[in-house]
Amino acid sequence: MGNLFGRKKQSRVTEQDKAILQLKQQRDKLRQYQKRIAQQLERERALARQLLRDGRKERAKLLLKKKRYQEQLLDRTENQISSLEAMVQSIEFTQIEMKVMEGLQFGNECLNKMHQVMSIEEVERILEETQEAVEYQRQIDELLAGSFTQEDEDAILEELSTITQEQIELPEVPSEPLPEKIPENVPVKARPRQAELVAAS
Repeated sequence: MGNLFGRKKQSRVTEQDKAILQLKQQRDKLRQYQKRIAQQLERERALARQLLRDGRKERAKLLLKKKRYQEQLLDRTENQISSLEAMVQSIEFTQIEMKVMEGLQFGNECLNKMHQVMSIEEVERILEETQEAVEYQRQIDELLAGSFTQEDEDAILEELSTITQEQIELPEVPSEPLPEKIPENVPVKARPRQAELVAAS
C-alpha cells in the first residue's frame, strides 16, 4: 500500500547507522563467546581437579594446557571488544562532527545571503546619508536660532509669560460675608419635625 503511487519512502537509516549496528552486533557476539569460554574454563578446571584426585596427572596436564590456550583467546576477545567499542565511538563522534559542520555550513550560507542583501557599500551609503541629514538639520537649527533679533526674543518671552499666567489664573474672592457656622450637634431640620410630632400626639 505504501508504494501505491510509485514513490519510495526514503529510509532515515544511514550507512553510518548500519555500520554502527553491525559493530555492536559483533561486539555482542564476542561477549556471548566470552561467556561460553568462561563457563567452559570453570568446568575444565573442576575436571582437572577431579583427574588429579583420580591420579590421572597427564590427562589433567593436557586439560590445563587447553584451558591456558582458551584464556589467551579470552584476552584476545577482550582486545577485539575494546577495538569494536572504540570504532563505534569514533563513528558516533564523527556523525556529531558532521552535523556540526552542516550547521556551520548552513549558517555561513545564511550570512553570505544577508551580506549580499546588505553590502559594505550599502551600509556606507546609508551612514553617509544619515550623516548628511544630521548635518542639514544642524544647519537649519543654526539658521533659526541666528535669525531672531532681540525684539523677537523679548516678544517670545512676553508671550510665554502671558500663556503661563492664563494657566495659573485663580478664581476671584467673594465680596459678600460668609454665612454663620451652624452647630454640628443639633440638626436644624430635626427641631421642627420634633415639634410636629408633639403637636400630633
